[in-house]
Amino acid sequence: MRIAITREVSPTFANCELTHLERQPIDIDMARDQHRRYEEALWSLGCELRTLPAEPELPDAVFVEDTAIVLDDIAVMTRPGAASRQPETSTVAAALEPYRLLLRLEPPATMDGGDVLRIGRTLFVGRTQRTNQAGIEQLRAMLAPYEYTVTAVAVKGCLHLKSGVTLVAPDTLLLNSRWVDPRPFGARQLIEVAGTEPGAANGLLVGDVLMYPTNYPATRRRLEERTVQVRLVDVSEIQKAEGAVTCCSLVFDT
Repeated sequence: MRIAITREVSPTFANCELTHLERQPIDIDMARDQHRRYEEALWSLGCELRTLPAEPELPDAVFVEDTAIVLDDIAVMTRPGAASRQPETSTVAAALEPYRLLLRLEPPATMDGGDVLRIGRTLFVGRTQRTNQAGIEQLRAMLAPYEYTVTAVAVKGCLHLKSGVTLVAPDTLLLNSRWVDPRPFGARQLIEVAGTEPGAANGLLVGDVLMYPTNYPATRRRLEERTVQVRLVDVSEIQKAEGAVTCCSLVFDT
């Protein structure tokens, strides 16, 4: 069974943390509608939804990806880099507990799940304002007994590693090389985002289908030319909060 943990949009979503974007008005009703359609897309791709209630005191809590790293046999509860977001982990931990043994990062580590890209038994972890060296070192030591490798990746100009690179097909990455150094990924195939669409590197691979935002048509054509099967979702209001398609779910197999 494939599970997708999601969380409803907070009524205070417009008060979200921002690092690289100017604050814009967010239509909460539209954000909720887009989120429902996002969940419908996950369901249509074979996911069983576990939707958590909104957290009125936690504006960013819809971005459940940042709270945990779910692997085959364990899950690591992160320690988000924005202090206001650290309380988000408790309810996600409760949702994950029936499925995985839980490990936890401890201070002084900080890490957002959006900085972690898993490819096989390797976890690529971005060094960003949200994820520090202590977090990377703790994760490396924590996962070594489970035979996972942790590789640090330099990131600049964007919030998270997965703002600039995601897995879009087996051994194929979609990348903005101005934001993320491609060298740590070795000989894997790379698809560069269109120059006019710097934010276009974030896609969510569910099975063989890539969930992908509607507002990057030039990059979408590059994906389709490489035979990537794309399922479009509109997340325009969520993007105003520095979110994207990976941020709003934790997808894993039981």
